[in-house]
Amino acid sequence: MACLARLKEDIRVLETAFPRVHNRFQVLTATVDELTCRVIGKKGEKYDVQAHITETYPQTAPIWFSDSEDANIVAIVGELSNTKPEQFNILYQTKLLIEGFCRLYDLEVPPEVFILDEHLSARGIAVKMNIDPVSEDEDDEEEFHYDMEDEVQTTEQKAKDEVEGIDVENLAVLEKLKQSQRQSYLKGTVVGSVQATDRLMKELRDIYRSDSFKKEIYTIELVNDSLYEWNVRLKKVDKDSALYTDMQVFKEKEGKDHILLNFTFKESFPFDPPFVRVINPVVSGGYVLGGGAICMELLTKQGWSSAYSIESVILQISATLVKGKARIQFGATKSQYTLARAQQSFKSLVQIHEKNGWFTPPKEDG
Repeated sequence: MACLARLKEDIRVLETAFPRVHNRFQVLTATVDELTCRVIGKKGEKYDVQAHITETYPQTAPIWFSDSEDANIVAIVGELSNTKPEQFNILYQTKLLIEGFCRLYDLEVPPEVFILDEHLSARGIAVKMNIDPVSEDEDDEEEFHYDMEDEVQTTEQKAKDEVEGIDVENLAVLEKLKQSQRQSYLKGTVVGSVQATDRLMKELRDIYRSDSFKKEIYTIELVNDSLYEWNVRLKKVDKDSALYTDMQVFKEKEGKDHILLNFTFKESFPFDPPFVRVINPVVSGGYVLGGGAICMELLTKQGWSSAYSIESVILQISATLVKGKARIQFGATKSQYTLARAQQSFKSLVQIHEKNGWFTPPKEDG
């Protein structure tokens, strides 16, 4: 309740300092969930920016968005996501937004920003001025060490690096996900967590630019356009394995050239592993359990590491199927692979291994 009261107080400060008639920065609408602002350029250009305040505020920063196509605005808004915990306060975030805009467009920082400084200082939040306010006596200007222009250049380079090596079709998937996430935040229907979403977006970008993906060793499809559920088609395995031979027959008989895996992720990802199961075909051996779950320590909380990439997990599963001498069961009843059965068999497996430990085969066994 104390946090909510402080947030309401901070919103009142913003509305008072920057009303809808302000010549540089205007608070158009403000609630405890969302803030809509407008910054105004030298020639009266208007740029609208929104901040979504999540339930985890002030432990997490507000999530900022802008529909502007101006690269500078996009860079400034993007940089707000890289702030430190002591800068998560909405007053501090707004201060950074205004200062960044004024710096890039060579504008005078509105004096009302110092009102924000006073309130932040009163809260015990150390304030660092990031933009030089215009002064009549330049000799008296304070020397500031923070260079927003460098930060913007860094952000733009980071954005270029993120899309490099990804084809147009997959870039469209990433963009669609971003837009969907934005709408979810605005509507208050967010799925998962900010941390899990960011990591999964990174994993997807890395996969789209990876050689294994481009060579179609495996492919990825988001189930119902959800970042939290993936169908992975494992298309190529060791050619010297019996599973490879079975997959050629499977293609001839049923016209399918892959083993279909399903990955589901919790909002606690990457600190918890994904749940992985085989959907089809039905497989014997290969450490595949009843229902399609996979017996791998790596996929348990005990054996998982947040440092593992999803691609490394996919390739490890492929190697495990081969090492476990997996074979396709032609003519098997496909309905035996269900999510409920997979979850139950995996739960039982984990309980057994938590009690008895995991068996690690000798190196000569692979």
